[in-house]
Amino acid sequence: MHKIILPPLGEGIEKATLVCWHCKPGDQITLENDVAEVVTDKATFNVPADRAGIIKDLCVSEGSDVNIGEALVTLE
Repeated sequence: MHKIILPPLGEGIEKATLVCWHCKPGDQITLENDVAEVVTDKATFNVPADRAGIIKDLCVSEGSDVNIGEALVTLE
């Protein structure tokens, strides 16, 4: 099982808010498909998948704060 984490978004950014999902459990994704959109006090970012797979779980709810390095999705 593999987890896609919130990657570093820039110097001094420690967390972001999950705005919306671009996937749901059961979806087949490919490398670099955007899985989520997050916003910080500086900008909005799309979070790409770092590998292909099938979405098993969404680990964070929309509107929640996510720390850099925290799991966003679990892949089968």
